[in-house]
Amino acid sequence: MLARQRQEVILDEVRRTGAVQVGELVQRLGVSDMTIRRDLDALARRGLVEKVYGGATSTIGASTDEPGFEAKSVRQLAEKEAIAKLAVEQVQPGSAIGLSAGTTTWTLARELDEVPDLTIVTNSVRVADALQQRGRVDRTVVLTGGVRTPSDALVGPVAVQSLRSLHLDLVFLGVHGMAPRAGFTTPNLNECETNRAFAEAAGRLVVVADSSKWSTVGISTIVDFDEVDLLISDQGLPPDARELLGEHVELLLADRRPTEEDE
Repeated sequence: MLARQRQEVILDEVRRTGAVQVGELVQRLGVSDMTIRRDLDALARRGLVEKVYGGATSTIGASTDEPGFEAKSVRQLAEKEAIAKLAVEQVQPGSAIGLSAGTTTWTLARELDEVPDLTIVTNSVRVADALQQRGRVDRTVVLTGGVRTPSDALVGPVAVQSLRSLHLDLVFLGVHGMAPRAGFTTPNLNECETNRAFAEAAGRLVVVADSSKWSTVGISTIVDFDEVDLLISDQGLPPDARELLGEHVELLLADRRPTEEDE
């Protein structure tokens, strides 16, 4: 198969699923790891894909573009893990916490093993699955809704109404973007309403967002900077962003662990 043919196959798969992994492409196309990486480099130079650790995802476009969970789950892996380890330090035993949908909150869910006696409220199918797979013996409340979004969030009036009757000690909110004037945003209008209800139910509101979210703007604002108690991001956040955010919200920056991608 010629390089152009391989790249068309890769691009079709990215458009269909939102993300590809190098290892899967090696097996499917019967070529070497380095050949696939060169193909991804070529597609990235043309602006057709975004390279990430171990593969590539679709490029981020307009304010209503919403990559699926699989596409987002392979982005900024080291940063999300570092953020999750810092975020779990905010959780006290015996508390009631909320986890919105998203790959960072999903990563955090897998770090909650050592915190006992939690009541966890989530509208995320993926978060609920992660908690169940890790054998939590305490209570997990899964909100129902009428719509399942590309990020596998359950949203709608039933979920919003349920949240309005709850009082949570701590809510971790995942976001699509954060930017001056826009605040913390999402590309999904339905999910925005549910996330706003999460924020209103929070005794303390913590946004977890890696530095790649800076200057990204979704169509709808969930909360403004001033409405958030704590933002946990990573050391990749630019100096101007740190200064601006620091004027509105407490800021914690996690140190990512080096990966093969850095070598």
